[in-house]
Amino acid sequence: MKENKEFIRQDAGYRTLKAFQKAECIYDITFFFANKFLKKGDRTIDQMVQAARSGKQNLAEGNVDGVTSREMELKLLNVNRASLHELLLDYEDYLRVRGLEQWSYSDPRCVQTRQFCKNHLDSAIYREKIKVRSDETIANIAITLIHQCDVLLRGLVEWKKRDFIKRGGIKEEMYKARVEWMKKNRK
Repeated sequence: MKENKEFIRQDAGYRTLKAFQKAECIYDITFFFANKFLKKGDRTIDQMVQAARSGKQNLAEGNVDGVTSREMELKLLNVNRASLHELLLDYEDYLRVRGLEQWSYSDPRCVQTRQFCKNHLDSAIYREKIKVRSDETIANIAITLIHQCDVLLRGLVEWKKRDFIKRGGIKEEMYKARVEWMKKNRK
């Protein structure tokens, strides 16, 4: 019997998503940043690391849950975005309360960082480069990555919505597969 590959996907393709790769970079940067620049015992360390972790893990979980629940996938994508926005505020707060600069969109450092982050998705590159950067620079790199990841996630949510409208949910796919099977096997 020929298997219907369109019925229930079994891949875990989240690792190939640019949003996942950026989220992994954000997590690695945040782990380094929080443990290097925040005082031991500061609750913000755990909060930032957990927000960054959630920003990555919920993308993976939503992708896998999306096999049988498009609703859950969309919900987890939104949790992912919310976690990254929480993390964004932590970085902005860090810069503001310490009198450090958050680079404006047109600042040459921001322009250069956006271009670099757009073209580099390997977290190992960031882990290496941030070792010699200041807290201000690392925070601005993280902010840039968070904004880029958010744009990708919004696009992914829109694509998932269009795909749902086109294909429906799991119950509709199950019904369609059953009807097709019955047509082929009526003999």
